[in-house]
This record gives sequence, structure tokens and C-alpha cells, in this order.
Amino acid sequence: MTVDLDHLRGWVGRTQVAEDVIAPQPAARLSATLDRPEPAPQPGAALPPLWHWLYFLEAAPASALTADGHCERGALLPPVPLPRRMWAGSRFTFLRPLSIGSTARRESRCESVTGKQGRSGELVFVTLRHTITGADGPAIEEEQDLVFRAAPSPSAAPRSPEPAPEGPWQRQVRPDPVLLFRFSALTFNGHRIHYDHTYATGVEGYPGLVVHGPLIATLMLDLLRRQAPRAEVRRFAVRVRRPIFDTGPFTLGGDPGENSAACRLWATDNDGWLAADGEVELAGG
Repeated sequence: MTVDLDHLRGWVGRTQVAEDVIAPQPAARLSATLDRPEPAPQPGAALPPLWHWLYFLEAAPASALTADGHCERGALLPPVPLPRRMWAGSRFTFLRPLSIGSTARRESRCESVTGKQGRSGELVFVTLRHTITGADGPAIEEEQDLVFRAAPSPSAAPRSPEPAPEGPWQRQVRPDPVLLFRFSALTFNGHRIHYDHTYATGVEGYPGLVVHGPLIATLMLDLLRRQAPRAEVRRFAVRVRRPIFDTGPFTLGGDPGENSAACRLWATDNDGWLAADGEVELAGG
């Protein structure tokens, strides 16, 4: 299949606006899902970084879903004719915290559409830009990268794994189906690769359920919160390098380094290879 990139680039510049209340219940449920040691944040408290993913969720009707459980493309997302869709990473700037209980507004824009040839065939990358504004002004800026690719091919060459860095912060996570289901429910994510084992293995050809990229990123920043509770995140850039499955535990790692204004976070897959890599810029360093 040859993708018509010129047609898809017609979606660049499209915008979508949503408003939501930063209600305490979703935050409390994510706190429980992450097994946070302290009580869940209460109304008036600052929403932790990345927890904005619990809000501004599109309530698409069941009739508007595709076979993989995602919404039909063609509104903000261009109608890329490739079946596999994955989150590839994001870059965040946290300008000020959102307050639990307040109302916020998110404006989303299709920023770019690009294509390249990968090991598994044609790839299409779509970048979305989200700007979230709270009661006190702009709060979060996010550039989100999505990758679309063809169905799996037995002849596709696997990507060479990268060794993981070493650092003093370590935490092991067991991605059982309950954790993946809870995060899917919290983010209203119908993508079947995260909870439907028969679909994930039989249709998309994965060895097991796929751990959500945003869940991995959330756990990476959660590791920072556990190791440095007073750290204030200003910027966070995260990139997914290879998938993590529910076939075994994976490890979160971090290194505060010698510079108090920055640290590195990562996740390694079930075999110990680098799966996600992140750079954090902190305030007050």
C-alpha cells in the first residue's frame, strides 16, 4: 500500500477544543492504580504531572469505533490507511499546575504529517500539539507523536535492541491485565491491544498484551515523585523505543546525575532492553 501523504497533510492545521472539570475522582483512581503510598490528591491540590491524560476524553459512540477499538480517523487525526497505531512519545512543558476541582480548556492542533520507510514497511508519523489552559492561564503544552504502520510481516527485520543505562533509582513493575485494564478505563482507551489478549496475539501478532506508552511515561514520573517528592517538573521529553508486554515484569530506572536541575528516567522491557527514555528538567536547580 502506498500512502497518499499529500492528502493526509490536508489535515495539518485542524483544531479541536474541549473543556473539562479536573474532578478529584479520576485522580483518586489513578493514585490507587499506581499504588501511591500517600492519600489521593484532594480538591484544591495540584494535579501531578501527566495526570491531565485522565481528562478531556473523547466519548465516541460505539458505532464510531473501528475493529481495533479506536475511534474512526478523519476528525483531528488524518485518515491514515495503516492499521497499527502506537504512541511514540511526547514533549511537555509544565507552565503552572492545574488545580483539582477547577475547569480547564484544551486546544488540540494537527501539527504535522510525515512518512518514512521502516523495517516493517511504510510508516506515517502524526504530531499533535495540545495546549491546556487552567483558571490562572496556560498550564501545559504537549507535542504528541503517533506512528501508524502496516500489519505485521513475518519477514520484517526486528529492531536492534539498545542496552539500558544504569542509575541508583530502580523499581520493578508487574504489568498484569488488571493494571492495564484499569489504565485503559481511566483514559477511556478502547485500543484492544491493551486488554484483549486474543486480539493482541492473534490479530496484531504481539506476544502478549501491550503496556500503554502513556502508562509507562506516567510510571517513569511516578518513580521521580517517589525518589524526590519535592521535585518540581518543568519539562519532560519521553520517547518509546520498543514495546513492553505483560509477559513478565519490567523495570523503571532513573539517575538524578550531578545537575540538580535535570535527571534522566527510563524503562527497560521484560528482557532488560531499553524500552522508553526520558529527560526531565526541574525547577529550582
